[in-house]
Amino acid sequence: DPATDRRGAGMNETTVETAVEAAVDGAHFRAGFAALGGRPNVGKSTLLNALVGEKISIVTPRPQTTRHRITGLVNRPGVQLAFVDTPGLHDGGKRALNRAMNRAAAGALIDADVVVFVVEALRWGPEDEAVMQRIRDSGRPAIAVVSKVDTARPRERLLPFIEALAARHAFRAIVPVSATRRDNLEPLISAITAELPESPQLFDEQDRTDRDLRFRITEIIREKLTLELNQEVPYGIAVEIEKMAEEPMDSGGTRQLIHAVIWVDREGQKPIVIGARGERLKRVGSSARRDIIALLGQRCHLELWVKVRENWADNAQALRSLGLE
Repeated sequence: DPATDRRGAGMNETTVETAVEAAVDGAHFRAGFAALGGRPNVGKSTLLNALVGEKISIVTPRPQTTRHRITGLVNRPGVQLAFVDTPGLHDGGKRALNRAMNRAAAGALIDADVVVFVVEALRWGPEDEAVMQRIRDSGRPAIAVVSKVDTARPRERLLPFIEALAARHAFRAIVPVSATRRDNLEPLISAITAELPESPQLFDEQDRTDRDLRFRITEIIREKLTLELNQEVPYGIAVEIEKMAEEPMDSGGTRQLIHAVIWVDREGQKPIVIGARGERLKRVGSSARRDIIALLGQRCHLELWVKVRENWADNAQALRSLGLE
């Protein structure tokens, strides 16, 4: 059964079960960082959200949607796992933004207690190999996740794919998963737990992420923009909150007032984002507002402005101000 096959991974079921049982018994609390590494658009953010049980990292079909290191927290009896979602490691990006994203991803691999290498089922290419080499160079223990197994066709190719992956590196475990269906996530958590050091909790148990509300709101807006714009404005967009405050409503109670700026890097992109008669920006705002209300648990008033910051993705100062460096 490919869902439980770990041949060539350097770890057996007894090792995992012993480590997990010890943590559950309270003999040795474990906590640590597991960096999710892989090429762009391989399913890292979807996996993070499935593991945490809520939307921490935005997801779109576009490669390189994730720009920051984002930590999602999973607590189990005797263990706390801090999963670090990273930008997809990629070649060919010559802008300062691309270099910053690659630095963030590479740094996360080095800092992690264990690397979770995410590879798409039945797909292996030069970018996967490049990430694999970075993982080898990091010297960190690695667990491979074969993602999107529910879409793998033909199914009979899955086991040979896993066997070929096991031959590429001495993975501590290889775990096929379907994040969208939440299939096989607990075996993955168990395998990672076995690699974590004994440690007290790193974060408060009620926390789900290391990112604050302002950051999560900007990411929601950027997700809706990316989905709406498709290929029209590739990567020249950033979002920044200028004001966030609670205000009273005439009908009683309060709501969050949020003023956000959408930065584009060329004047010609501004009308594309706004759309004819402002309709596109209204759709983005309406869609983002629904998710923000769900995140905050209260009503909000969202105002969006589109402004130009020429070539911000090649400007180190602009990247720092946007939290990208």
